[in-house]
Amino acid sequence: MNADLAILLQQFEPASLLLSCLFFLTLIPQFKEIFQKDIYHSKQLIILSALFTLFAILGTYSGINVEGSLVNVRMIAIMSGGILFGTVVGISTGVLSGVHRYLIDIHGVTSLPCLIASIIAGLVAGYIHLKSPKKKKWIAGIIAGMLCEALTMILILILAEPHSLGVDIVSRIAAPLILSEISVGLIVLLIQGVEGEKETIAAKQAKLALDIANKTLPYFRSINKASLNTICDIIREDIQADAVAITDTKSILAYVGMGSEYYNLGNEMISDETRATIQSGEITIRNHEEQHKNPSIKSLIIIPLREKGEVTGALKIYYRKPQQITYPLQTMAIGLSQIISTLMEVSRIEQMKEMANKAELKALQSRINPHFLFNALNAIISSIRINPDKARELIVNLSGYLRYNLELNDPFIDINKELQQVRNYVEIETARFGNRLQVIYDIDDVSINIPSLIIQPLVENAIVHGILKSKGVGTVTIGVKDEGHRVKISIEDTGVGIEEGIINNIYTGQVPENKIGLYNVHQRVKLIYGEGLTIRRLDKGTHIHFVIQKEIR
Repeated sequence: MNADLAILLQQFEPASLLLSCLFFLTLIPQFKEIFQKDIYHSKQLIILSALFTLFAILGTYSGINVEGSLVNVRMIAIMSGGILFGTVVGISTGVLSGVHRYLIDIHGVTSLPCLIASIIAGLVAGYIHLKSPKKKKWIAGIIAGMLCEALTMILILILAEPHSLGVDIVSRIAAPLILSEISVGLIVLLIQGVEGEKETIAAKQAKLALDIANKTLPYFRSINKASLNTICDIIREDIQADAVAITDTKSILAYVGMGSEYYNLGNEMISDETRATIQSGEITIRNHEEQHKNPSIKSLIIIPLREKGEVTGALKIYYRKPQQITYPLQTMAIGLSQIISTLMEVSRIEQMKEMANKAELKALQSRINPHFLFNALNAIISSIRINPDKARELIVNLSGYLRYNLELNDPFIDINKELQQVRNYVEIETARFGNRLQVIYDIDDVSINIPSLIIQPLVENAIVHGILKSKGVGTVTIGVKDEGHRVKISIEDTGVGIEEGIINNIYTGQVPENKIGLYNVHQRVKLIYGEGLTIRRLDKGTHIHFVIQKEIR
């Protein structure tokens, strides 16, 4: 009995050392962050497997030799790793440490039983990780560890040659090995204690995210360059970041903090890394950044922003020091990104209502605009004398144009009705300007609803601000192209060409309230579909297009 007690006490020495090593690892931020995760990537699983395999192998070497058998804590490391971190860690630790135990003493009495029991222990530990409730894992670990050690004893009795030697070994080591599995429960409780800090961290970071949301809420009522910069500045100050940025799917909308001189907002396209994050919808973390545009940036996190399930942009947080993207920061940033996504979606809905009101006002103005009506009537009067048939056609065009405006109630309308409105408008303008204006229709047969009064303003812009301001004959091409899952609508003219400054003002929202024509269409398309107009100045003229995704049925 005294011998058994001595072996048991000697067993607790390496077990205590293992427990101490794990305790000190929990104080290292990188390992602590791994221990607190719920889902592990392949790299992290490799690290954990290597760590517990190392503990198991060291446990073998620190064992006590009893009649050719090594009394050690290998089983404790296998069970702890598998229960805490899953099947991959449990099985890999069991197989590697078991094979090692076999190879260092191939002809030993207990080598084969230890190999078999180690592999089975890894499988059992992985099963407990998957099936056992978290609060009972430590108890399950102790019981399973004891059973696996008991299995080792049974295998020794079966496989040992001579049998009497196996009986002698089991009689001396069974009790100490089985009782030493209590250490499995202690290790599981230690790591679960570290994991339990996640709840405290989550609560603290959730409060921080809500505090930031309360501070930024007033600035979401009207999203523009200035308000987004203010939002980024609030976030940067509250989380003590060195820089914060918000993007859409194409460009950087706001950037504040260190390195702002590197960015030309309004024209700055997102990086390849941000584009990859938006396309994948997965968070990107870099704790040793070396290829950033700003060489002072050493840590960054890029979190997708979503609206209605679709990624519409990203929140980016930067630090000048490495290893700053910790688990608490990730928790807070993810919660904050969700709040920002919700606030931006609500803001867009409000802006859509506002823009719809502006569109309705513009439609009302078109209905009662005497200038357009007088010009149209003058064109009809002129045609009556010269070409009565043409005059009758123009009357039909004008009546159709006015009826469309008067009966316009729905925010969305069939594209063919919108195109008929465009044709009525074009026929009237062609009658006014004669050979100076040519219009080409490149229309595919598509069936889709689009926002009302969205093509005609673009055609009007092309004629009035493009063709009529140039000399000679001008051409406007109206395109509606079926591209499979989407429809591309384009307006191209051969006029004077839009100024680059105007394009930038439209993209950045720096447009006077009394000039809402092209900007109005851009905002409506952007708010409804996520991306606004694409505007390009050509060598001669202007090209404008936007894309509408078809509904998937």
